[in-house]
Amino acid sequence: MAITLTQAAARRIRDFLEKRGKGEGLRVGVKTSGCSGMAYVLEYVDEINKDDQVYESHGVKVIVDPKSLAYIDGTELDYTKEGLNEGFAFSNPNVTSECGCGESFNI
Repeated sequence: MAITLTQAAARRIRDFLEKRGKGEGLRVGVKTSGCSGMAYVLEYVDEINKDDQVYESHGVKVIVDPKSLAYIDGTELDYTKEGLNEGFAFSNPNVTSECGCGESFNI
């Protein structure tokens, strides 16, 4: 499988990388956190590590470390804007439960 982006997410990432003036793409990962156990981590990448998995979606590189891939394989990342709220939203087929605040998940 792979990690994919919607067109809206790819556009937002491209815009940010252009404003930033550098970067290879977006790293998507997980860390232990929150009330359900895991939380997503997003960071812009200037250098790709040799053991990273690299996917391309709508012209944007999505970089994933091997440990995180087991938890997020098949995930689609979207960017939504509703009123004053905007941000990335994850559609992860591996998730079995999420905390009430939506900040963490369990597999």
